[in-house]
This record gives sequence, C-alpha cells and structure tokens, in this order.
Amino acid sequence: MSLRVSIVVPTCRRPELLDRCLNALIAQTMAPDSYEILLADDAASTATRRQVEEFAIKATCAIRYLSVTDQRAESVSSPVPHGPAAARNAGWRAAHAPLIAFTDDDTVPDAGWLAAGAAALERDPELAAVTGQVIVPLPPAPTDYQRNEAGLETAAFVTANCFCRRDVLEVLGGFDERFLSAWREDSDLHFRLLEYGFKLRKVPEAIVVHPVRPAPWGISLRMQRKCQFDALLYKKHPALYRKHIWRWPPLDYYGIILSAAVAVIAAALGTWLACAIALAGWVGLMARFLRRRLRGNSRRPGHLLEMLITSLFIPFLSVFWRLYGAAKFRVWFC
Repeated sequence: MSLRVSIVVPTCRRPELLDRCLNALIAQTMAPDSYEILLADDAASTATRRQVEEFAIKATCAIRYLSVTDQRAESVSSPVPHGPAAARNAGWRAAHAPLIAFTDDDTVPDAGWLAAGAAALERDPELAAVTGQVIVPLPPAPTDYQRNEAGLETAAFVTANCFCRRDVLEVLGGFDERFLSAWREDSDLHFRLLEYGFKLRKVPEAIVVHPVRPAPWGISLRMQRKCQFDALLYKKHPALYRKHIWRWPPLDYYGIILSAAVAVIAAALGTWLACAIALAGWVGLMARFLRRRLRGNSRRPGHLLEMLITSLFIPFLSVFWRLYGAAKFRVWFC
C-alpha cells in the first residue's frame, strides 16, 4: 500500500511528552503501511534522536527523525531553536505522502484521528485543508493559565490538529518562519488559505486531546512576549486579524498605563487632587481586569496571590511587546 499521510510533529527537548504522543501515533487505526511519522527536532538533540530510533524499531509504521538544523543546511555546535514554524516546514518538505497531518509533541491523538482527517480530504478533492477537534481537559476550578489554554477548543484553525494537502503547502510556501514562538503561526497559515480562496472544513471526528502542561509561577508574564507576533500577523492580514483575533486594541491596558502615569506625574508635581482622581481610575480599571481574570477560575490563596501580582505587570508588558513588535515588523500596531 502506498503512503496516504505523513504526520509532522515538531519537538524540542520534551522527552516525556514526546513519548506519550508517539505511543498514541503508533496506535492509530489506519493501516501502518499507509502513514509515516516525521519528528522534526528543533534542538538537534542526540537524546531525542535515540528516543525516536528506539520507537522506530518497535513501531509497525515508518518513523523518521529530522534535525531542523540539518534540514536548513546549518552547521553549528550549539543549535539555536528556530521555532515550531521552521520545524513544521522541515517536516512537510521531507514528507513522502500527498497529505500532511500536523500535531504537537504535547498532544494525545485519538486512535481514529488520522483516519478521520485523511478520509475527509480524500472524499472531497476540492478540500485544501481540514482542522479537527481539540479537547483540553480542565479541573473543576482551573487556573487562569489552564483556562487560557482551553481556548484551543474553540480556535478556528490550530496546528495541534490539522491536515493539509502537500501541494497546497507548496503553493503557500509553508509556514512563515518569522513566527519564532508557538503563537499565531497557525493563524497566519489559516488566513493565507482563506485569502487564496481554498476550501476548508471542520472535522469533529478527528480528535486530539491536549492536556495542559504544568506551568511555573508567573507564566502569564512570560507569555506576554508572544504579543510581538500579533503585530506581524496584523501586518500581513489586517482585516482578518480584526475580524478573527481582536476587533480593537487592548484599550483597558492603555487606560491602566495612562492612569498610572498621570498619578505618578501629578504626585511629582504636587497636584494631589489630580493624583487622587488618576489613582482612583487606576484602581477601578485594575479591579475590573483582575475580576475578569478570576471569573470561573480557581480561588486558591496561592493562585489569588499570583493573579494579583501578575495583574499589576501584565498591561505594561503586553503593551511593551506589542509596540516592540510594531517597531520590529514596521507596522502601525498598538
């Protein structure tokens, strides 16, 4: 039987998660000789290479290891990660099948995932790409981080669970490798598919479970760095960005920053009434922001403290990285 699908999985030094994902991929209901698995390693890790080679010995489907650094014809002693967009490009370009399935190393694809996604594309030659259903299990009282991760369930198009024809990827040029983080590179591919007029479809039967990884304290502060790539996405697709991502800039963040700045300046000038008014505005805006973050989430004391402290800094960090992205990608974006 000829290959029907190539599964591309980007990975970067996450052996336990990769182990779990590979166990799910080699247990697919599709005939083992009709699909292959390509692991695109963005760390050029010897340990990951050995891990993949050990899986290849026991698996009945073909499994290949790819070093993103080698695929890009680079030769460096300490490879710098190029990002998941570059890893996915290395994967699909080395693939042998006409259909490409994308997932991530921290997912657990359902046993029928591959068959459902491939069948949808094979039944309809007009379909360019399909996206499946992502399930994010949450505890009864999730944290703010866990709730944000659950947004994958309602996202229109995510690379944790999508299928695309190889020739369509060739037309599009694959993923834009300027998206260095796992952020907005899937939206960019989605928007380009729409702009080219390609036919897309949702396939709920293609299920991938995406457990939320444990996160360090203050993870929400680190995640603000990704906002710079919103600027790149907006530059490339302004109308679609406003329609599908954010209709307006984060006006509440700007209000918090402005009221804080006015309060500090007024205090320095000794105009205490203006300082008090600005401070009251800042407290009101911060209270609304914190209330929004806590709605439906865990009220554990430790989580409440984390939310309080991080909420003081998120507006400033978010706006900084948005403006940094605007300067970096030379676009009017705020």
